[in-house]
Amino acid sequence: MTTATWGIVSTIKAPAKDILTFAAYHLDLGAHRVHIYLDEENPEAFKALKAHPKCRVIVCDEGYWRRRKGRPEKHQQRQTANATHCYRRRPQIDWLAHIDVDEFLWFLSPLTGQFDAIPDTALSARIRPVEALAPDTNDPPPDGQIWFKGVNRHRKLRAAQTIEIFPTYGAHLNGGFLSHVVGKVFVRTGQDQIGLRIHNAFVAGEMDDNPCEMSGTLLCHLHAPSWEAFLAAYRYRLQNGSYRADLKPAPLSGDGGMNMHALFSMLEREGGEAALRSFYDEVCTATPALRERLLHHKLLHGITLDLDAKLARHFPDFG
Repeated sequence: MTTATWGIVSTIKAPAKDILTFAAYHLDLGAHRVHIYLDEENPEAFKALKAHPKCRVIVCDEGYWRRRKGRPEKHQQRQTANATHCYRRRPQIDWLAHIDVDEFLWFLSPLTGQFDAIPDTALSARIRPVEALAPDTNDPPPDGQIWFKGVNRHRKLRAAQTIEIFPTYGAHLNGGFLSHVVGKVFVRTGQDQIGLRIHNAFVAGEMDDNPCEMSGTLLCHLHAPSWEAFLAAYRYRLQNGSYRADLKPAPLSGDGGMNMHALFSMLEREGGEAALRSFYDEVCTATPALRERLLHHKLLHGITLDLDAKLARHFPDFG
């Protein structure tokens, strides 16, 4: 049996160091191909990626989008268009995952065995997310380690756990996450009429609604790993990203739930930045009390990504 090859695709607008760190990390894991679509010109990142034998890089400039009937206004639409483009143009791997620059795969067991366990009839396999917590300055993690919170796959149990783990804000949170809880998917390549969206694969316009579970892989999401990072991205996410107004609220058992846009807008209106900080400290900071509650529900993960070392190993000339 031949070993399955895998790779990732991502549409990125970020500093060169972040782009190359993301690529280096997954190359270090064993990715056979890393496909990067630069959402804006980034000569430094482009040069480094172009020179790496396992990386493929495309600049999504005016000419690129003109050949594709125009540039979508929303970045989510550009992500799905590029992921589908990558899938359909021979990505040179057996399995392709569309993930973002702040997401990092983590294997709890060898990936080869995980792919071998997927039935031949399955098109995609679900990777469940964990979301980074900020370190508590009074009780920091071991050197290099990041604490992550997980969520229960089952909605009713997740809702009950969320209220218990996050007593002040849990009624308005989906598993205590600020970002997505559904995760991403690996998609089997070489199939016809496939389209990729942010969280799912589609066949002839119909969503693959029964992906396998890759329980041996986590998607480590550095969504808001520090207060400073949260605040820097806050305005954009509130208007255009994961806190935007048109997203659904958390799936409560009754009425009264607010989505993230409504919750953050209320907090800011009533208490300004201090209220946002209070929220962040309770929900997103790895205090001993929060870690204990997460651990009780088996939702606490301590992971060492070692990003700087991997950047240096795969792009030694960078910087």
